[in-house]
Amino acid sequence: MLKRLRDMLIGEAKNPMDHGIFHQLSLIAFLAWVGLGADGLSSSAYGPEEAFKALGAHQHLALYLAIATGLTVFIISASYMQIISLFPGGGGGYVVASKLLGPGAGLVSGSALLVDYVLTVAISIASGADAVFSFLPPEWQAYKLGVETVLIILLIWLNMRGIKESIQILVPIFIVFVITHILLIGAGLFNHVGELPGVVHGAVDQTHEVIKSSGLFGLLFIMVRAYSMGGGTYTGIEAVANGMSVLREPRIKTGRKTMLYMATSLAITAGGILFCYVLFHIHPDGPAEAGMTYNALLCDKVFAGWGLLSKPAIYVTLLSEGFLLLVAAQTGFIDGPNVLSNMAVDSWLPHRFANLSNRLVRLNGILLMGAAALAVLWGSKGSVDMMVVLYSINVFITFSLSQLSMCLHWYQVRAEQRDWWHRFIINGIGLLLTGTILIATTIIKIGEGGWITLVVTGSLVGLCLLISRHYESVRQALKRLDDMLINLPFPETPPVEKPLMPEGPTAVMLVSSYSGLGIHSIFSMRKLFRSQDFANVIFVAVGRIDSSKFKGAEEIDNLKHATEEGLKRYVALARSMGYASDYRYALGIDVISELEKICDQVSSEFVEPIFFAGKLIFARENLFTKVLHNQTALEIQRRILFRGHNLVVVPIRVL
Repeated sequence: MLKRLRDMLIGEAKNPMDHGIFHQLSLIAFLAWVGLGADGLSSSAYGPEEAFKALGAHQHLALYLAIATGLTVFIISASYMQIISLFPGGGGGYVVASKLLGPGAGLVSGSALLVDYVLTVAISIASGADAVFSFLPPEWQAYKLGVETVLIILLIWLNMRGIKESIQILVPIFIVFVITHILLIGAGLFNHVGELPGVVHGAVDQTHEVIKSSGLFGLLFIMVRAYSMGGGTYTGIEAVANGMSVLREPRIKTGRKTMLYMATSLAITAGGILFCYVLFHIHPDGPAEAGMTYNALLCDKVFAGWGLLSKPAIYVTLLSEGFLLLVAAQTGFIDGPNVLSNMAVDSWLPHRFANLSNRLVRLNGILLMGAAALAVLWGSKGSVDMMVVLYSINVFITFSLSQLSMCLHWYQVRAEQRDWWHRFIINGIGLLLTGTILIATTIIKIGEGGWITLVVTGSLVGLCLLISRHYESVRQALKRLDDMLINLPFPETPPVEKPLMPEGPTAVMLVSSYSGLGIHSIFSMRKLFRSQDFANVIFVAVGRIDSSKFKGAEEIDNLKHATEEGLKRYVALARSMGYASDYRYALGIDVISELEKICDQVSSEFVEPIFFAGKLIFARENLFTKVLHNQTALEIQRRILFRGHNLVVVPIRVL
């Protein structure tokens, strides 16, 4: 009954061994634009407004900002296209910094990204709810935090069903946003096309006035401050490079096409909105407009002359902004688990974050991102103003480290790459722009609460260092075990291969890769059961298909080959000891379920099987060791016990 309920809620399990599954789950460029591009596009709802407000009385200077915004979007996008070409497997800022600058830089970049994606989910949901609730009666505000909580839970559920399925549901919202904002910007420019010369003239006049009163540095200060305060506009551009693993083959082509869609749509939307602010002299006028967003004020003025269509056009446009922010939160649920997975593979985080669910999604990562976003939402009581202060710094840490990594790479390969210099220039300009925004944003926001982001990110870096230190100590302990046992000499003459005896007593060894851990379990079996003359020794293994392996049919085939080769070495060792031996194996995402199936199969083949599984034992067992190491041996022991069989857990002391 529970299985039927689970299948009804999140869908039936998918077969990772189906070679066509990668094509079924991957995203074409349009769907990737929706799922990964919505974060960047939705920033046009608040990024241009922050930049425009920062200009104060010098609103005509927004003409320069509009041009700078469009250019910045295309420059950062072009630099990330180079990252896509160099790292088509995905991982974005974390992988780039790790490979080109070193593990330490990668850790900082990955930690910054994780905090940023949690904030992406929280702030997108909160901003979207603010936009929608602005149309509702004031007494409904009491329910806003509850609705935001439900929306995050809804996104968790949708992503548990699968990335592609969740994006397809959100496509209509994305399309409505694009259409309404094309109309908004197009109508705004067309209706005031005659004022364009005046806007240009006004910008030139204000430039001269500021230079006369404050000097050239005064002008630069105003522009850099406004440019940096609008830095939220560029958040989300990195999403495609981080999420390359979910794109349709050929991934580089799909990724570059998605980046082009994203860059073009964001540059036109953000730059166009800024330009329209200047044309319509957007500024709150009176208490009635004080609580309205600048985009709401712009909609009122642009659609004012549309007669009966005026109100519907305003409502649909603003509601599409609110609902697009819901779609933007999806980026955090796609890329956040990707980064968690990559860091888990490198042992910065618990290895379980690399696992896949039976729907072939990174379930642990999705749940963590959702839980963290809920914590931020409740901690801030859904206040967008508070979360915005925390938001922009981290993404520019990753931006800057990524650009620096690429600049270093192009310089190092200058002898082999003939056109290295113009690639270097693209990333160099990207580094200059993102670095400027990072420094300015940090200085401006550090006293307003931005320090909290740095403290949280620094704490995450510290936690990752502790986790890595623990894994490394375990790895060194197991390496000593490998050094002692893995290179045991075999007899010069191959032993006579004995036939299996199904009626005889059988030892079934649950192993993983060929290592000292498995060999130690064999010796422990012989030591514990001296009086038991086992006729057969059967080795059982499951090749785990995790996110590092689930990248194509070739990776699955490599996993199958590696699993078989390890088992063959175990069989050779057992035969050299005089046992009749063979192996059984499976590939799957759930090791315990697959082991249970194989154990059932072995139990039907042999009359008296006794199962053995090794388990790491620590001098001080605590929550830390339990979280970082799975409990496979104990769980499979419980399952086999209730099927009427015995499993001996072989303790292996490592620390």
